Amino acid sequence: MRTKISCGWLVGHDSRGHVLLRNAELVFEDKTVLFVGERFPGEVDATIDAADRLVIPGFIDTHVHSGHRASHRLISDVGRSDYFGQPFLEISVAREGTRVGGDPRYVRPDDNSVAEDLAMNARFTVAELLRNGITTFVEFGSQRRVQEALLQQIAELGARAYLGPGFDSGRWVAGENGRLVRVIEEARGQREFELALDFIDRNDGACGGLVRGMIVPREVETCTLDLMRAAAQAANERKMPVAIHAAYNIHEVFDIIREHQMTSIELLEHVGLMSDTLNIGHGNITADNPLVSYSGSHDLELMGEHRCSISHCPVNVHRRGRFLDSWQSYKRAGVNIALGTDTYPRDMILQMRNASYVGKVASRNLKAATAGEVFEAATLNGARSLGRDDIGRLAPGARADIVIIDLTGRDSLRYGPVRDPIKSLVDCGIGDDVDTVIVDGVVRVEGGRIPGVDFAALRRQAQEAGERIWNGWQNWDSLGRSADEMSPFSFPRAN
Repeated sequence: MRTKISCGWLVGHDSRGHVLLRNAELVFEDKTVLFVGERFPGEVDATIDAADRLVIPGFIDTHVHSGHRASHRLISDVGRSDYFGQPFLEISVAREGTRVGGDPRYVRPDDNSVAEDLAMNARFTVAELLRNGITTFVEFGSQRRVQEALLQQIAELGARAYLGPGFDSGRWVAGENGRLVRVIEEARGQREFELALDFIDRNDGACGGLVRGMIVPREVETCTLDLMRAAAQAANERKMPVAIHAAYNIHEVFDIIREHQMTSIELLEHVGLMSDTLNIGHGNITADNPLVSYSGSHDLELMGEHRCSISHCPVNVHRRGRFLDSWQSYKRAGVNIALGTDTYPRDMILQMRNASYVGKVASRNLKAATAGEVFEAATLNGARSLGRDDIGRLAPGARADIVIIDLTGRDSLRYGPVRDPIKSLVDCGIGDDVDTVIVDGVVRVEGGRIPGVDFAALRRQAQEAGERIWNGWQNWDSLGRSADEMSPFSFPRAN
């Protein structure tokens, strides 16, 4: 079937990169873009009227942790100073001898009591991503059962995804008086690695090609050298991208230097993981960062030499009092900056705005992290991190992953007069402005609605799940605190 979109504004692509077209047309046939230009000369079977709208390639989210993220609601404006703003230490490091409660992502693999919660978490994730115009996402290392639940939702709702169960050789726990302790269990890591490869080999190419495999050693500091070398070998043999958290955590950065006499980035090169399809989760605390006080660092240079990527998650790091230092230095070094949401909300437009504004402040340059650059980070650069040139762009031969943005601000005055639609999107837009989402030539969101998804029911289920998590917080918290003790309300409760 051949479909034409009549566009008020269209982000096309040529040999230079993204280009803007006014009053243009895009035609796709089945799964592929056929034409981008002023007027299509041929016949079409259907037409979509987007005359007052902006048509763009689907966003690519390179850093997703699935679920409703109820636990993250407890760390807004609060946190342990000794965690240096690192959010996962606050919400997933259990007191020694306990397990994180209420969140099915952390249950034992043989616990069958959480099947419904896993399904709800997966549905919440895929629906939220699609509703915000994210057509491709990378799930960053949840256990196998989470990946299996996501696979089922992708089959129904139709997002494009890179899946691969995470594996590591250990974990962080809270010891006596909440002291942070790293526990290594090499045999467990090997088992997880084998299960991850089995899942990947079984499901790479599933859902009509929407699902692709990915190798995900979770964190550089919780993986042994042998496990990371095995991950590099598996990725090379399968020609798959790799994702790993690294240069993201003060504890990790100094532990790696102390244990290996090299930086986290140098260690990634040492074990063979550095490549142009390596996605370094965050990568915002390299040894080049002045906060690290490491003399003679060349982390950014190494990353640039290998053309590797960082998945920069602006909202998450800014919310925790951290930032990327600086946008311009990463770009000058040749590092591919892609964007991820990481936590709530999964709104790529909000991520672009944060990346642009704080990128200017951190670079001390109002010309840094421009609207065009952060838009590229959310589209083209995400595709590059995955080794692809058929997504993240709208050009003949590309996949028909298309998003239509309502520039009226859903009948509000938020946008005001629009001159440059990309600058307006970054400055004034929100995820709710996404009207239509097409993935692989199939309309998945229309008029802001996803067929078969009851958003009210999902919100209600997520609220109930969140209440269970918060109510049981003291059972495993690192310091034995209740949710109210850990995270007091913004104002005193009056009832």
